[in-house]
Amino acid sequence: MREEQMYTVTEVNRDPKKSKGSFLAVNPGMLKGEEGLHWLDANQLDTISGEFQAVTVRNMAWKDANAWEERQKYWENWMQKKKRVHLLALGDVGSTVLIGLKLLGGDCIEEIGICDLDENVCKRWECEMNQTAFPWEYDRLPQVKIVDTEHLFDCDLFIFCASKGIPPVGSEVKDVRMAQFEANRSIVGMYGKMAREKGFQGIFAVVSDPVDPLCKAAFLASNEDAEGNFDAKGLLPEQIQGYGLGVMNARAAYYAKQDSRFADFLTDGRAYGPHGQDLVIANSIQNYDDELSKELTQMTVEANLRTRELGFKPYVAPALSSAAISLILPMEGKWHYSSNFLGGVYMGSRNRYTMGGLEIEPLPLPGKLYERLQKAYQGLEAVL
Repeated sequence: MREEQMYTVTEVNRDPKKSKGSFLAVNPGMLKGEEGLHWLDANQLDTISGEFQAVTVRNMAWKDANAWEERQKYWENWMQKKKRVHLLALGDVGSTVLIGLKLLGGDCIEEIGICDLDENVCKRWECEMNQTAFPWEYDRLPQVKIVDTEHLFDCDLFIFCASKGIPPVGSEVKDVRMAQFEANRSIVGMYGKMAREKGFQGIFAVVSDPVDPLCKAAFLASNEDAEGNFDAKGLLPEQIQGYGLGVMNARAAYYAKQDSRFADFLTDGRAYGPHGQDLVIANSIQNYDDELSKELTQMTVEANLRTRELGFKPYVAPALSSAAISLILPMEGKWHYSSNFLGGVYMGSRNRYTMGGLEIEPLPLPGKLYERLQKAYQGLEAVL
């Protein structure tokens, strides 16, 4: 990221349980009322006459003016430097994420710290990764080092890949991701509290399934006092992002390349919602076709089952498309897919980090498409 533009700051006071701490408002409608799903639909925001200058919005319910100034200094530095990345858990997904970050992160990653319950697993991957190099360009790729839990949050980007297990190949479970929620909720909550205790200022990236409700679980746990009351003294909502939508977008593109009926997706399509059954794929924004979009969505949702039918766990494409690639993009300040906080719910959409804060993409959405987004949003809202 080499953005140098600075933005005017506007202060608001909104319910911290339902509103981000800071963000980049690209439409005047974002300065009014409460945030929510409607921020994704330009039709429901203000019609802009003339050019609207984007502004940074700070929610004073989260921090006072001095604390926000300190936060801004940290953020400007974060945007411009190479990142220290720490990755928790080196199972099938975590180790594949590590490989992707090692090979792709030379321009934006300073070093990668790895942590796992099994010390030998850490030693194996430290050895393997640091023996991966270009000849005569031995510093071209980021170095990998082992970190302990005490120093897990001494980083700019923390990646949560821990999981209590995935249903085995041949399992009758249809929505594998939601089956993992209760098992993984307590784990992510523990690390959310740890981030609070360490005063972590970086990005808390959730890769473990289901990413959207696990983001919410991390957010709530991080902002609870000793009595379990919400106190807004932990991670900001926008510090937490879930990385699961990238592979759904990639799977939709895979099928669109094979069937000319879906060709519009490759230039004007979008992915929204959770990494699971309520996923929303739009074949096109300008030429939206509800039936085609639902057909492409179903194919995308079931893509992982096709891999399982072959006798394999479908973790490689998610680890690379949803995690490694999708984590490199925000570190470079580029548009990507991830789950973000919208009115108290974490839900996936296209977004990017800027000097002025997190920018969510609003588009003029067709009515039938927005109805599908509402269903997905309500489903996520009901989970947690």
